[in-house]
Amino acid sequence: MSQRQVLQVFEQYQKSRTQFVQTVAELATRPQNIETLQNAGVMSLLRPLLLDVVPTIQQTAALALGRLANYNDDLAEAVVKGDILPQLVYSLAEQNRFYKKAAAFVLRAVARHSPALAQAVVDCGALDALVVSLEEFDPGVKEAAGWALGYIARHNEHLSQAVVEAGALPFLVLCLQEPEVALKRIAASALSDVAKHSPELAQTVVDTGAIAHLAQMVLNPDAKLKRQVFSALSQIAKHSVDLAELVVEAEVFPAVLACLRDPDEYVRKNVTTLMREITKHTPELSQMIVNTGGVAAVIDYLGDCRGNVRLPGIMMLGYVAAHSENLAMAVIVSKGVPQLTLCLSEEREDHVRAATVWALGQLGRHTAEHARAVASAGVLPRLLGLYMDTDSSEDLQVKAKKALKSILQKCTHLPALEPLLYDAPSNILKHVVGQFSKVLPHDSKARRLFVTSGGLKKVQEIKAEPGSALQEHITSINNCYPEEIVRYYSPGYSETLLERVEKYQPV
Repeated sequence: MSQRQVLQVFEQYQKSRTQFVQTVAELATRPQNIETLQNAGVMSLLRPLLLDVVPTIQQTAALALGRLANYNDDLAEAVVKGDILPQLVYSLAEQNRFYKKAAAFVLRAVARHSPALAQAVVDCGALDALVVSLEEFDPGVKEAAGWALGYIARHNEHLSQAVVEAGALPFLVLCLQEPEVALKRIAASALSDVAKHSPELAQTVVDTGAIAHLAQMVLNPDAKLKRQVFSALSQIAKHSVDLAELVVEAEVFPAVLACLRDPDEYVRKNVTTLMREITKHTPELSQMIVNTGGVAAVIDYLGDCRGNVRLPGIMMLGYVAAHSENLAMAVIVSKGVPQLTLCLSEEREDHVRAATVWALGQLGRHTAEHARAVASAGVLPRLLGLYMDTDSSEDLQVKAKKALKSILQKCTHLPALEPLLYDAPSNILKHVVGQFSKVLPHDSKARRLFVTSGGLKKVQEIKAEPGSALQEHITSINNCYPEEIVRYYSPGYSETLLERVEKYQPV
């Protein structure tokens, strides 16, 4: 065989390998092909090509493996069992930038599925190699490495701590300062994934100077970057008063309120989540949000959206209202009650409705004035309906009952209470009747209205256990009226009168 023929054989072999990896990489982009590729044993065929002498074949083989591993945890598991990870980690340090991106993609694709698979990535020594990749000149390599680190960190505190101990945080904060928007996004996302697990990890993120750099980007025109920035700030602020105060001290308010009108729904949601995580801690932090116009802005936001994106805004109003009478009144004055009532009628998901009834309960539980503001919006029958509805989730029923009781115990606005006399079960009825027994002895106009509206008649029809709180409340109400009036409205009194008519003998 001549030298030329030998070269042709090698050239043909190289073309075949190139065509094979390119075809597999292309087929792996379509879900319908995955099972066939898996059954054909493609993993074992790709593995030796990671060590191919031709760089493009190496890179394409890694890309194909990444796409397969990204598809499901079985294929990711196959990458781990095929002993492919150590080769990828070794290549991260040795190969060119194209291969490094592909290798980091495979590590990310494996790590994303579960803590166990992410731990397998850590165990093969990937963290050190990924952190070194964050120092690369090429922004694409940094992006791929940052993304993989974020996917490892997001699973649990242990894995997140491993990312921190590998020295990733300072480099991620440096990535926030790079000009490439995509790199900023990934760095912010990874910092968010680290900070979310514990106050200690969040403090570690803060100690690297992340807050100041995140705060500078809250008004960046890129929506996807803002999503990640607000997510990271929320994950820091949620853990403690001190961390929330550090976020506030970065002077992101009131500037971020403009983002509640952002065209991107997730930017709006993440801003509201940040406000929720800040307001939940103390009255002082809530008051700061109120003073910057945050409550009114969130109420407007709730009017412009539907579904799950409403949830953080609803909870934020509840947290503000929970702290004090004045803060609850600030929500009421800003027309928070009609907006929450609208959310209650529009939403169908039980967890959103549960948050809404909880927020209404926080608004109405402080004083008679607060309770009246909530009750006058027609909320009480709705709360009762949700509590008694067998289709409501257990959490919704519990929250509706608690909100109802807390509002009832303060409510002296009798017209709002009266409809409940007809529908409430005895455990709620005792609170309703109890409020009438408190108000009627001191209000002659209310006593007269209670008779003409049919309320007194309804009370006489209630069957209460002797000696129970409900019976005591009924007795207190009856003592507000002449005995003959009470008898007149008691069940069976008309029959008694008719019997007396029949027995009466005219003179």
